Amino acid sequence: MPSISVIVPVYQAEKFLHRCLDSVARQTFSDWELILVDDGCTDGSPALCDQFAAKDDRVRVFHRKKNQGVSAARNLGLQEARGDYIAFLDADDCYEFQALETLWNLREQSGADTAACAITYLWPDGKHAVQAQLPAGIFSESDIQEKLIHPLVGDRLTQPVFNGYSVCYLFSADIIRKAHITFDGPYLEDELFVLEYFCNAHSLAATDQPLYRYFLHGESATHHYMQNFSQVFRRFMERKEALVAKYGLESARPQWRESSNWAGLLIAVGNEYARDNPKSIRQRQMAVKEFCCQPEMAKAIRELTPAGLSPNKQMVANLVRGKHFFTLTQLYRLKNHI
Repeated sequence: MPSISVIVPVYQAEKFLHRCLDSVARQTFSDWELILVDDGCTDGSPALCDQFAAKDDRVRVFHRKKNQGVSAARNLGLQEARGDYIAFLDADDCYEFQALETLWNLREQSGADTAACAITYLWPDGKHAVQAQLPAGIFSESDIQEKLIHPLVGDRLTQPVFNGYSVCYLFSADIIRKAHITFDGPYLEDELFVLEYFCNAHSLAATDQPLYRYFLHGESATHHYMQNFSQVFRRFMERKEALVAKYGLESARPQWRESSNWAGLLIAVGNEYARDNPKSIRQRQMAVKEFCCQPEMAKAIRELTPAGLSPNKQMVANLVRGKHFFTLTQLYRLKNHI
């Protein structure tokens, strides 16, 4: 039985997979298993996964004939995981070589049930930035409520936004299984998984050392147009409503719905003006206007004035509130060279 199960969903990742797999193979902590879920790839990724598994019996590969999405891939990994602790790694990212050892020792020495690290963001032009969502230290249940759960529930606008990335944590498999926590949906799936997990966790040990390398590139799913974003976001809010009710979080942030809907609205605007959206400029403008007119979005626009946003997002919010959709469209045309 390995100490840590590392779960990697793989989809069309041939260009990046060597870097990802190498970062696991070269870990200074050796008591791991690697679960690779080939999510219906049509490139060379499945062969690379099999080649890697043939060289190391700690690696297991699961092939799917059809693409079912990142949540289904991670859920399969969770079903198959044998480790006492769970780590998630995306196929286009990688670990620092001491990542698992550092997180394991941090959790062991503190007695916490979970460990967390900072992330290094890397851009194609060589720029990089380190982000630590939490300061280094040990967090109790009340600390987790204040520093992590409440921001994930309702503080979705003021910078810096607490990102609910699952990849920067070492999770307890026991907590996940006892609470039956799974991923759901193609987008924002991390946020709800992390939120529900920490509603069941008791302690967290965090380091501000960046142990995860997050590569930002144009091939990421978040850079492409999502045709059904409205339905995806509606499903996300339904699940969030259920979690807020289940764990009694309603009073923590009274305007959490408005804050969450504003965050979704800003994502929706950016999504409509993505370069690979096949709609005409006029159709995009109408789609944004219609999204803003949805009852829950209209309520958020009417009742909550966003503050603390980045300058660009603040400009978008101001234009949306003023119903200046033509101006908004022209700005995005310039920005995205549409």
